[in-house]
Amino acid sequence: MGVAGSFPGFAGRPPGPVMDRDEADRALARLGAEHEAIETSLLALQDHAGRRLLEGADLTGVTKERWAATEQSVTLLWGYFDAYAGTLARAREIRAGRRYPGKDDLAALTDILRGDSVTVANPGAVSPGPSTGGPARLSERFTLEELVARMNDLYARSLDMVVAADSVWSALPARIDLLAAELRRTRSLAHSVGVRPGEHPAGDDLESITEELTTLRVQVISDPLAFWLPGPGSAAPGGGRPDTARYDRAARALDDVRREIEAVLDVRQDAEQRLVQLRDVLSRADRTLAEARSARGEVLAKIAASEVPAVSGPPTALQERLAAASDYRRHAQWNRLSPLLDSLEREAEDELLRARESLTSVTAPLAVRAELRGRLDAYKAKVARHGLAEDPVLIERYDAARRMLWSAPCDLRVAEQAVLRYQRAATDLLTPRLRGEHGGQGETS
Repeated sequence: MGVAGSFPGFAGRPPGPVMDRDEADRALARLGAEHEAIETSLLALQDHAGRRLLEGADLTGVTKERWAATEQSVTLLWGYFDAYAGTLARAREIRAGRRYPGKDDLAALTDILRGDSVTVANPGAVSPGPSTGGPARLSERFTLEELVARMNDLYARSLDMVVAADSVWSALPARIDLLAAELRRTRSLAHSVGVRPGEHPAGDDLESITEELTTLRVQVISDPLAFWLPGPGSAAPGGGRPDTARYDRAARALDDVRREIEAVLDVRQDAEQRLVQLRDVLSRADRTLAEARSARGEVLAKIAASEVPAVSGPPTALQERLAAASDYRRHAQWNRLSPLLDSLEREAEDELLRARESLTSVTAPLAVRAELRGRLDAYKAKVARHGLAEDPVLIERYDAARRMLWSAPCDLRVAEQAVLRYQRAATDLLTPRLRGEHGGQGETS
């Protein structure tokens, strides 16, 4: 692509002071080392696995555009390198002509090593476009240092593109394939428990994840640079990382579906035990409601002037849903059984709690009567210990309170007042005696 300038004899003014022999030798040694380093880098780029993959890939999008430009850059790089190598060979040839070069040789070496001695074809083909400055030049001239800087820039941009594409291909397709394998196992497991597209949301999610992974893999293979995030402020080739956002979303979605499938599997394993527990809870709720209804009849018969709440009937809707759950289990419809069991367990516990609250509410008047009876008998025992059991006032008030509490129907408000009158009478009689027994310190309890 480029050819070195020829120097049959030097007839001109060298750029700057003419080098002496030592300066020329040092410059040739440095340029020789640069030549070897550039050649090594170009060969490494030529053999880079990412470049070979790019050559054989059916590319699309931004990767196709950048690879076309990179291929032109690499071709231009080799042309520059050939021009550089040819110019360096010409300088070495001049230096090798004499052990002690003369003025003309040193002037020629100075022009080659420091001047714009390298002629290469115009690289405008790399960036085609209309010219705004007149006819394009067919060639350009560079100093060796300028040419090295140009090659370094082209090499860095070319390597950056190759490394970025290779990094994406190294990171994403393998991870996508592993996730796709996990997806296939999950789909098989989901099918075994009745989770299918159109029948269960998790089945629809699996279809969506499958489509996304298939599309993602095709796009990653054909346009890897669309999944590359350059590193902020990084000038190093390949400075950045693969963009795994879509892969990560698919992985999280699959994890969510997997957990749901595992929940359905758990239902399959312990469905019978959970159904037995549900029947037990609902049976206890039924018995509690039956006890509440019986207690309500007793309260209405034994307690007067008391508002007794109504008792609801048995939870027939829950029983029907429990029967549906049993049917799902018989037909191995685990995906339908799973949410139904969860809701039934919550509602059955709520129903048992309501039944217990209903029983407590209905039997509250009987509990009040029992408390009043216990209080009356406790005071009677206390006055008997102090020898006041035969007191006529206490006997009269005790009998009155007892008749009210042990009669049916019992008026709780009137009975409570009767008990309070007996308490006050007992307290009035006990207080002086207790003060005497304890040296004037009264005891009223």
